[in-house]
Amino acid sequence: MNREKNLDTLLSSIKILEISSPTLNPLIQNLVFDSRNVTKGSLFFALPGNTVHGNTFIQEAIKKGAVAIIYQDEIPSSLIQTHAANIVMVKVQDSRYAMSPIADSFYDSPSSKLKVIGVTGTEGKSTTTYLIWQLIQLLGAKAGFISTVQTSFGDRAFDNTEHLTTPEAPVIHYSLAKMLENNCEYAIIESSSHGLSKKTNRCGDIHYDVGIVTNVTHEHLEFHGTREQYAFDKANLFRSLDLFSHEKTVLGLKSSVPTFGVINADDSVAFSFLEDTKQACFFFSEKSSVPLKEQNIDSKAFFYASNIISSEKQLSFTLTNENLTKQSVEVETNLIGTFNVHNILASIITVSKIMGKSIEEVAKTCQKLIPVKGRMSSVDKGQNFEVIIDYAHTPSSFNTIFPPIRDRAQGKIISVFGSGGNRDTKKRPEQGAIAARYSDIVILTDEDPRTENSMDILTMIAEGCKNPYNFSVSRGTEVYCKADSTSLFLIPDRKKAIRKAFSLASKNDIVLLLGKAHENSIIYADHIMPYDEIEEAISALAEMGYKKG
Repeated sequence: MNREKNLDTLLSSIKILEISSPTLNPLIQNLVFDSRNVTKGSLFFALPGNTVHGNTFIQEAIKKGAVAIIYQDEIPSSLIQTHAANIVMVKVQDSRYAMSPIADSFYDSPSSKLKVIGVTGTEGKSTTTYLIWQLIQLLGAKAGFISTVQTSFGDRAFDNTEHLTTPEAPVIHYSLAKMLENNCEYAIIESSSHGLSKKTNRCGDIHYDVGIVTNVTHEHLEFHGTREQYAFDKANLFRSLDLFSHEKTVLGLKSSVPTFGVINADDSVAFSFLEDTKQACFFFSEKSSVPLKEQNIDSKAFFYASNIISSEKQLSFTLTNENLTKQSVEVETNLIGTFNVHNILASIITVSKIMGKSIEEVAKTCQKLIPVKGRMSSVDKGQNFEVIIDYAHTPSSFNTIFPPIRDRAQGKIISVFGSGGNRDTKKRPEQGAIAARYSDIVILTDEDPRTENSMDILTMIAEGCKNPYNFSVSRGTEVYCKADSTSLFLIPDRKKAIRKAFSLASKNDIVLLLGKAHENSIIYADHIMPYDEIEEAISALAEMGYKKG
């Protein structure tokens, strides 16, 4: 993608505090926030980092060809003077915040030329994003998507190699521009609380047409501070529906894009997002009634699932809504796990409303859906026990996936998981408590320790395993894991932990590998280790002689 714009055009979208060499107006050829990626003609954003400040790399960026710098914290006047003849230094209040309007301008506001669907929530974002993308494509339109797991510019999906659900603003707008190049009509963006927060402003200039909230529990409190702020930041997706025009020119045709919210009525916090937009909202539920009259909501906007049947390989349910010809339609999918009912409901409603398709037609298309990578993915190499890989890494996601697995388990459940370093510490013992409730054996291991000591993290999780009744998040009446030397293991090395789990597995047991899923590395303080959970499981099974397929 060859693109260039004069600096003054880009700067017109932001507030400038100071600028050196104001008479210079270099041609900007790309936007960069990582000095390793700087090339000739770059505009470099010096961002404050967790360990190293971006100002440290300004000199390197200039040597590599940067022609302008955006910075927020003071830099030496000597640096400015040295490069005054050919480099423009622009001081702003917040360099990360400035990336969004500048990126939107540089790529000619690509989201204003696409029908944009945003998906937020604590769990289910990646799956819902992927399901919507599949349904739109299966129904004959072209779409791209951005998610934690994969990205597509309108053709094949490729793996997301970063550990960011929602990438930085320049990456988002570049991706949307690529979708336009590929003649996409729709874009689906997995929109995290970080991305929607005004602290990062990653999603600040996206012209969303549809907002979906899957659920809201507590997560990332190390960033947001409180549960209330976490929910508020997520609700920015719904507020954004009222900020931009939905009269768009898409694929060369002027149209009024359908604008609405889609809300999980079974989640009280998500339900409150109704108050954050003036646009019409639709609601999905696993219950036949919610307090619609109290909220003055039309029952025709309410969709619910019943007769839910989940097996090892399929999930089906009855979808009911007053507007349907027969008031209900059967939905059959190749997905597994009852928790996917909410994701499927949200996807069907969204695709039906934005594409103008009947609920019946979209529901029928669900038969062709395939699961997203690393979401309840089964690894079968002929072993006599089941291996399931999933991204579950929060107390709420644990409470979602464990009960249905416990219900169908014929043998032991062996769980392998950890918790991210430099992240919310409160959830660690809660994870342990829930796992102990439902697992016969718990093996604690590295997820992404980052700068923390691995054993310190695992010890915190183990506290919940040993005292599950101290934590309200652990439901149920029976604790399966006795948390003794035969049922609780702390093994930081994840590869060894997986092999330990497999060695303890017998016929009809279920081994759960949780928390890494699609991710391609484990982050330590001094290095990043390449890692693929699915491939590691396959390798460990091969060592045991299981090589089917």
